[in-house]
Parts: sequence; structure tokens; C-alpha cells
Amino acid sequence: MSFLRLISRACVRSTPGQISRRSLSSLPNLHCNAIAEAQNAQHVRQIDSLLKERGILKISLRFEDDDCTYLKSLLLNLHRDHGHGLPITHSASRGWFWDVRPQEVAKDTSVVAARSETMENFSWHTDCSYEASPPCYFALQVIRADQCGGGTLSVLNADSLLSVLSPTVVESLCRKEFQITVPPEFVKSEHQKNITGSVLHVDKAGGRVQLRFRHDIIHASTAQGEAALKELQQALSGSIIRGHVLDLAPDVLPRGSIVLLDNRRWLHSRNHVRDPNRYLRRVRWDAQPFNTM
Repeated sequence: MSFLRLISRACVRSTPGQISRRSLSSLPNLHCNAIAEAQNAQHVRQIDSLLKERGILKISLRFEDDDCTYLKSLLLNLHRDHGHGLPITHSASRGWFWDVRPQEVAKDTSVVAARSETMENFSWHTDCSYEASPPCYFALQVIRADQCGGGTLSVLNADSLLSVLSPTVVESLCRKEFQITVPPEFVKSEHQKNITGSVLHVDKAGGRVQLRFRHDIIHASTAQGEAALKELQQALSGSIIRGHVLDLAPDVLPRGSIVLLDNRRWLHSRNHVRDPNRYLRRVRWDAQPFNTM
């Protein structure tokens, strides 16, 4: 099978039960009544299955857990029983869980704030796209939702995006001809400030798609790659793709909600945060080389 035919098949592929239209009713939502459920083998198996099949789910906690004890225990059991890699650390001081609180960043001007820690819009991206081994999954737990109508998390399935791109553009994005710059706040070594690789990876056996993207740090090394990036960005800002976007506003993700996402199959964005006391906790796990499934 030719590469273009493989890409065409990946772009139109639809799994039974897959979220093909962005209705909130199609978002898997599990209700959790106690921290101890993170130790329940059936509960953990269901979450693993939903992540692998859908790549997205919401968990609604029916108890107080600002320390994320349930989520930490869940990730340990996904690691032990289902082969998920352990969470990655943001830094030696932060450990697994990263507080996303714009108000705290504003108090310390000596710290270079990550985009997610500001109150600004954050356009379509995948997390850690600048890493050779980005995490396969991430989760956000809502400690305090935006009380002023902002901070909406929007998500978009990569298959939906590819369905509006030409096969030629998709093929170009699969070439390892793009330089990805590490944002200053995430530089771990002066000798590693960028990586070179592809924006897309299509599994030749099953046609499954992986995507990494953040427009402000990815640069093409060829004219064809530059044109492909331009079409990708135009598609993301166009009206056609809007029908595939799922908006998870604060009323959909209130306090006690956890949203878990496949970081290679779903892009996410966030509009302007209006409440300086908005508070989420984020964890990323299962880091793997980008071109592996």
C-alpha cells in the first residue's frame, strides 16, 4: 500500500463509538464515589480501556481531594497493571503534579511563566511537543474552575483535523524536516534547545495517527514543509474544523472534575482566563519516543 493511500485511509477512518461529532453527551464520564476506587481493578481497567479506545474521558469526583490522592493512586495502578509509564516531572522542585495558577505566577516576576500559567489564550497544541519522547497522556484536575466565564478547555481529535487536510500536506508533515524549539522555561540543557522531527506519524500497520504541534515553536526546513504548516494552521482556524471541536467550559468541568487525554490523538486549547484564582493541577505520564505507538 502506498504512503498516500495509507494516509487517506487514516484520514477517513472512523471507529465505532468514536466521538465524530462534538456533542458533550458523547464524552465518556465516570463517577467516582471514593478515593479507594483507584484501587479497584475493574475501575482502573475501564479507564485504561477508554483511554486506548477513545483517547478522552472525564471523571467526576464525589468527594474532596485537592491533594489529588485519587489521581496519583490511579496512575500508579495504570502503571502496575496496564503498562503505562510513570508520570514525568516538570522540574526537580515540582515533581509529578504541576499547579496551574495564573495568580501565583504574577507574584514572582523572576520566573519565566509557561503559557498555561498565564491568563492569555493558548492556541491549539499538544503538550511537550518539543520533547523527543513526549508523554502519551495527561490529566487536568479542577480545584477551582474559572468563576468569571473564561478558561474554557477545547479539544480536537487529530483524525478530524487530518480529514480536512490534503494527503500531500499530511505526507509532508510526516517527514522529519521540522525544527522544534524548546521554550525557555523548559530548557533542561544549554546543549539541547531544539529537536528535529516530524509533526505527524502514521502507523503503517494500523493507520493510527500521532500528532505533535505548537505553532509558535515549530519551523519547517523546506518550502514544502512551510506550506504544509500554513495549511495546517489555516485548517485549525477555519470554520470547517469548528464543528469537530468539543468545548469543555467551566460548567462542564466544575470543581472535582478530572479530564484525561491522549496527548498524541487530541489537541487542546484554552481561551482567556478571566478568574485569577482559577486553579488546576496537571500531570503527564507515559513518555515514549514520538514515532512509537
